[in-house]
Amino acid sequence: MKNIKDLLERLDYTIVQGSLDGDITELVYDSRKVTKDCIFVCMKGATFDSHSVAADVVANGAKVLVVEADVDVPEEVTVVKVADTREALAMLSAAYFDYPGDTLKVIGITGTKGKTTTTYMVKAILENAGYKVGLIGTVETIIGEEHIPALNTTPESYIVQESFAKMLSAGCDVCVMEVSSQGLMMHRVDGFTFEIGIFTNIEPDHIGPNEHKDFEDYLHCKSLLFQKCKKGIFNKDDEHLEQILEGHTCEVETYGFAQDADFYADNMELIHKPGYLGVAYDVKGLENFHVEIPVPGRFSVYNSLTAIAICHHFNVTVENMQKALAVAKAKGRIEMIKVSDEFALMIDYAHNAMALESLLSTLKEYNPGRLVCLFGCGGNRSKLRRFEMGEVSGRLADFTIITSDNPRFEDPLAIMADIETGIAKTNGKHISIADRKEAIKYAIEHGQPRDIIVLAGKGHEDYQEIEGKKYPMDERVLIQEVLQELGRA
Repeated sequence: MKNIKDLLERLDYTIVQGSLDGDITELVYDSRKVTKDCIFVCMKGATFDSHSVAADVVANGAKVLVVEADVDVPEEVTVVKVADTREALAMLSAAYFDYPGDTLKVIGITGTKGKTTTTYMVKAILENAGYKVGLIGTVETIIGEEHIPALNTTPESYIVQESFAKMLSAGCDVCVMEVSSQGLMMHRVDGFTFEIGIFTNIEPDHIGPNEHKDFEDYLHCKSLLFQKCKKGIFNKDDEHLEQILEGHTCEVETYGFAQDADFYADNMELIHKPGYLGVAYDVKGLENFHVEIPVPGRFSVYNSLTAIAICHHFNVTVENMQKALAVAKAKGRIEMIKVSDEFALMIDYAHNAMALESLLSTLKEYNPGRLVCLFGCGGNRSKLRRFEMGEVSGRLADFTIITSDNPRFEDPLAIMADIETGIAKTNGKHISIADRKEAIKYAIEHGQPRDIIVLAGKGHEDYQEIEGKKYPMDERVLIQEVLQELGRA
């Protein structure tokens, strides 16, 4: 039971009718989950506005309604009106779970790319230094030994606060979380103050009718994090930094390759050994030491520098940073899988043309014998993505293996034909193999010395969606099965 007035203590509101005396049993925002004597928050979504079912919600037992629009319910029901019910849900959730974000040190990472990898790097370093760290991100939420698959990069505010409370109960000191522009725009991270906020980079993305109306809106939403944190750490090399800094209320530190950054990388070296890709560099500025990480590319320098800058503020030793970065990795994000001493193979989530171009361009810098790209595209999605990804792979990879991804309700062969249309605009060589396991087997069986083979598109996903059903399919498992079949396990 929670006291109604206590739940509302950090909210600006007007009492439309009823009384604030007494207690409620639960905080609910899904009209299908109403319970007797709960407080229900009405919200407007993209396709459904729960204000429209207020009478049903009351009939099912709700004692208090929080609204931003007028509703017609019996006069004995308490109705509290606020300017924005999504913001109100965040404040109510924080109060409902006894403000866990006030105790937990929360690190928020926002940007177009690098969020997932950086969260895992930070978690690895801090845990290596003795902290107990929870994680909320695109792949999963981690609370102690529990791993909960993610539905959104940044969950609804109630779930965020519930996760914080569970982390405290599990003995966590710190939570590191990915913060999406949608999460910021929809008030999912209101109701607490971040210890540290991070800006990785920004590129045109998530622009469309159901996300951001234009790039300026996307920029603005990203910048909101820096009005919600004590310290902000920013990528000094990003051309949009000044716009991200507009309106900030936090202390500012920077990282990057620029030598006037607070943490900067110097003497970067790409490392390509048999079956291994990595990068090494010297950290300079507020920290000074050499680091090597088993993840290739310039963007890996940015990700690791971000993690180092964060961990500097937790007084982590250089030795602990070096040790953790040597093994830190995020599932499905440039995830190196050892299959041979002669060539390198990796899994990555690159599932659009921009991400694939960035990845393949990075890998070409390692001067591979051949750059081999295996990927497919999802069904019931834009055909333009298929053409674009085909064209990118045809232009940058030496050889493309077209296969199936999540065909959903489309014919996999038709999707693959669309990818071939894009490749046809280039001089790229390719082969089409619909069965993904057979495609992986072909890639491994035909691997040549110094090849770099990329399995793109699936990343952390461990399923394949066909005709409305999800079937288990993890590329790591497929690789092991292939190696056994080839006698290389």
